[in-house]
Amino acid sequence: MKRLFLTISLFACINIHADDGSRLWLEPATTGTEAKIVVDSKQTATTDIAKEELSTGWHGGEVHLKVRKLKEMKPDAFAITRSGSITTITSPSDIGLLYGAYRLIQLQRTAELPEEFEYTDSPFHDFRILNHWDNLDGNSERGYAGKSIFWNVQGYPDTIGTNDTKEIVNCPLNNNTYARACASVGINGAVLNNVNASPMMLSSEVLKMAKQYADNLRPYGIRIYLSVNFSSPIIVGGLPTADPMNKEVQNWWKAKAKEIYSLIPDFGGFLVKANSEGQPGPMDYGRTHADGANLLARAIRPYGGIVMWRAFINNPTDPDRAKQARLEFEDLDGQFLDNVIIQVKNGPVDFQPREPFNALFGALKKTAEMAEFQITQEYLGQANHLAYLGTMWEEFFDEVTQFADYIPAQQRARYNAIAGVANTGTDPDWTGHPLAQSNWYAFGRLAWNPELDAKTIAQEWTKLTFPSLNDFQRETLISMLMRSREAVVDYEMPIGLHHQFGDSHYAPGVWD
Repeated sequence: MKRLFLTISLFACINIHADDGSRLWLEPATTGTEAKIVVDSKQTATTDIAKEELSTGWHGGEVHLKVRKLKEMKPDAFAITRSGSITTITSPSDIGLLYGAYRLIQLQRTAELPEEFEYTDSPFHDFRILNHWDNLDGNSERGYAGKSIFWNVQGYPDTIGTNDTKEIVNCPLNNNTYARACASVGINGAVLNNVNASPMMLSSEVLKMAKQYADNLRPYGIRIYLSVNFSSPIIVGGLPTADPMNKEVQNWWKAKAKEIYSLIPDFGGFLVKANSEGQPGPMDYGRTHADGANLLARAIRPYGGIVMWRAFINNPTDPDRAKQARLEFEDLDGQFLDNVIIQVKNGPVDFQPREPFNALFGALKKTAEMAEFQITQEYLGQANHLAYLGTMWEEFFDEVTQFADYIPAQQRARYNAIAGVANTGTDPDWTGHPLAQSNWYAFGRLAWNPELDAKTIAQEWTKLTFPSLNDFQRETLISMLMRSREAVVDYEMPIGLHHQFGDSHYAPGVWD
């Protein structure tokens, strides 16, 4: 009876929120008068967005936006001060002002703000990036919310690389909801395509399409990145080899980097899956992961780009799959250039409902590492099961900080970063189920501040997304969120066994 009652309560919560979920947690304000917003600094496209967001979302008196250095604070940090009827947001950058604007609105909607207060915030991770496993044909690998929000190239793959006109159809980004949602939680990067990358991503035609997205996302502080196929010099460039020690190959990557940055001056860099699950890589030529990563790192280093080289190694080289990443990368520590970051899945196998943290965390002393989370629920019921992952990621940060020196290691690195495999698609609610939006939100909040607790984030998201719920309904939903991932662990990992799935990765399949 208790379960039935909670289920009925949940449906009551959802029905009260009668729209299609497309506004995410960006519900417009419904009370109060429009505030006066004053920009006391140089006007930019970003300050215009901050002003517009505050004009429609904030009701609490006059707000001033000021670009000013904050002592020992990162460029996108911000400070909020309120005195009487005047609130001031200060940041070293216009992007920081936008983050401060969103946070001020969030604070008003989730807490009682005093007449006078001071609030400062600065991101822990410099690069807070969504990885979209989207393909040029519009399909999304491990996506459960419709088609790609970036790619649906008419005529792909037949017309790529020819002189025919390419067109991206059904692109849902024109209303900027995606950019607003990311910026509202501090996400500042997006890898636009699948790690199992088509070499055609580096064709001139596709790069021109990518430029459109870069221009669209830039005012929101979001830089774009591309996953690249290591054999691109062969397939796109027509070279006989992709050997990283080959001079022609090196020159090809340098020329391609120059082309990219001429189109997209703030291009973030490359994400690479190499020598894993059949993907090409430097080991095809007797080279190392460091040789391959440094090839790309040298090409984009003059422009400030980074290379995120994935440590997910799924090849039958050792009977214990959980050891593979550490076996292949530990001896290479110190051989990577400083604009290379080794991107490591949170667990040692493959995004299981519960895993210990990857043994590679803490093993690399001279090489930057970044965690890779999976926001999309590949092994946690996909878009059909409720699984709030904030609790999983809080567990990861607690353990990796205690046992693997995570926080100090990130602080020492020239670049520190975190990635999440996105759960977005063309479904009206963006994520296949409105409650799955909580994981997008939670990733952004924890990427900004890994010391936040999952329940606080769940409370924020619930208040922002379902503002009309009464206290009982809200607490019921929060309770379900907080217990949901553990429930998935119980039924997807019988007697503690993991990776017991069929090909779909949807449900337990120990008989397979």
